[in-house]
Amino acid sequence: MTGGALELVCPAGTPASLRAAVDAGADAIYLGFRDETNARNFPGLNFSRDELAEGIEYTGSKGVKVLVAINTYPRAGNPGPWTKAVDDAAALGAWAVILADIGLLDYARRNHPDLRRHLSVQASAANAEAIRFYCDEFGVKRVVLPRVLTVEEIARINDAVEVQTEVFAFGGMCVMAEGRCLLSSYATGESPNMNGVCSPAEHVQYEERDGQLVSRLGDFTINKFREGEPAGYPTLCKGRFRARNRDSYLFEEPASLDVSNILPELMDAGVTALKIEGRQRGKAYVAQVVSTFRRAVDAAARGERPGAGDLSSITEGGRQSTGAYEKGWR
Repeated sequence: MTGGALELVCPAGTPASLRAAVDAGADAIYLGFRDETNARNFPGLNFSRDELAEGIEYTGSKGVKVLVAINTYPRAGNPGPWTKAVDDAAALGAWAVILADIGLLDYARRNHPDLRRHLSVQASAANAEAIRFYCDEFGVKRVVLPRVLTVEEIARINDAVEVQTEVFAFGGMCVMAEGRCLLSSYATGESPNMNGVCSPAEHVQYEERDGQLVSRLGDFTINKFREGEPAGYPTLCKGRFRARNRDSYLFEEPASLDVSNILPELMDAGVTALKIEGRQRGKAYVAQVVSTFRRAVDAAARGERPGAGDLSSITEGGRQSTGAYEKGWR
């Protein structure tokens, strides 16, 4: 399957970021309510019901769609906050909801059959059989693919299943299978899957020790930085640890995903949409990334090879990568 122009799905952690993303050229905005029903439940982020209503009014005036992420897993015996989030998203006029839990998918299908259902990356559906199940059972129209697939593997999925695919285009690279990582829960008792937070800020500490800046998460030392060395946010998967008498990044070195130079390949693979990560980022970051990708997507739609946009100043570790999309290992 060969796709057409790529839809640009952009983050909004606040009303100000929503406006910045729309004005910079977003085709769609994804966001969440200000509670644990979404996987970015951090203080100062997300939307009240009134703010979402105002945001949808603004995006609608610009022809931009709103997708509400309700992508954490409900607590046993207490599905109320999650089902209410689905009800409110539908009532406020969201174009789609992004869900991971099969119970919520079934609830949305039965109670709001006209509301589009997208499958969150938190569901970790990474093969045609799993995706077909969600499409057949719950009427899923689009699946957000985990960041573990090559372009060729994505193309095979699109050939096998009649579904729209959305892939991550820029931002942090989650090195674990989304929806299945327990590292944050192990270190802090809170995880993105259940609590909506990975490495929450209240568990983060920075200390000066022997001329170095030490970053800690809970009771764990995550990294030590020499004077002048950029200090990243402490998450276990991006930590630098000692093993076999050598200090190294055991899981993944800090780097940002950037697919701007392989947009034609993603189009040929049948990808429908590009997802920019960054609901925890400010409006200046959102505006810069969205406008850069707007130019790249438009160039690719004209049949041109997009030039690399200079986003190195805002990438993690100052490094950019295409991650698994072009991986050569097995």
